[in-house]
Amino acid sequence: MTNRMNDEQTVQYLVMQAIEEDCIIDAKEKIDYPPVAISLGEKLIKSANGDLLLPIPIGTYGNFSVVSAPPKTKKTFLVSLLASVYLCNKNNFGGNIKGHRQNSNLIHIDTEQGKWHAQKVFKRVLDMCNSDYSEFYHTFGLRTINYKTRIEFIEYCLEHKVQNTGLLIIDGIADLVSDVNNLEECNACVQKLMEWSTNYKCHIMCVIHSNFGSDKMTGHLGSFIEKKTETQIQLEANTVNKEWVTVKCKKSRGYSFDTFSFKVNEIGLPEIIGDLYDPLD
Repeated sequence: MTNRMNDEQTVQYLVMQAIEEDCIIDAKEKIDYPPVAISLGEKLIKSANGDLLLPIPIGTYGNFSVVSAPPKTKKTFLVSLLASVYLCNKNNFGGNIKGHRQNSNLIHIDTEQGKWHAQKVFKRVLDMCNSDYSEFYHTFGLRTINYKTRIEFIEYCLEHKVQNTGLLIIDGIADLVSDVNNLEECNACVQKLMEWSTNYKCHIMCVIHSNFGSDKMTGHLGSFIEKKTETQIQLEANTVNKEWVTVKCKKSRGYSFDTFSFKVNEIGLPEIIGDLYDPLD
């Protein structure tokens, strides 16, 4: 068949063959439950082969999640808390949230803040750990470089700088495009999230603002992310205690984790309020 094609058609045919081999999914093949990166709670799954007690994921390896909230809703504090739990698997600040790091590395990207403020966020993560995990924690502030170079740098880190990345946090995903309403750039950005999470078998957690007075994520970028994300984590001010922030699973491709609340304590560290959020408490 390829003998009757010209060179360009032959190359295209070979590319399609490679894609077919890479993307085919056998409906009869036994595929295990996706490995979990961060979880909250457990779910008993009944099947013909026996019962399984599985962690309820906040995020699984090979997928990406998004944290969304209006400005000044302590998104970065929540991300710091989850990053810390991931590094040390469990700590005194995270309640029943568990990390499943398995000796992998965490890359934490900040795109908005200057060096002093970004370091303060990264130091907070280590301060909440119950031991020194700094060798597994790789932190970068990308405020000074343009959006295209940010994407290239993240890809460089995953491919060459940090081997065995388990979790990639991008605090400021909107800074990977020039305009959150540019269809082409937003689509390309989300495509990168899907490629990176699949190719490097990591979980990617990104942070984005929601529109003022709404829970809708900003721009076409937010719309694309909402369609493709595994878990959408929504933050909102607690209706009972104004110093608390409530965290909800707005959307999940699997079982939703239970709603919980956290606060920033007297020494500036985020901590879970009890195990679950009780609106009457």
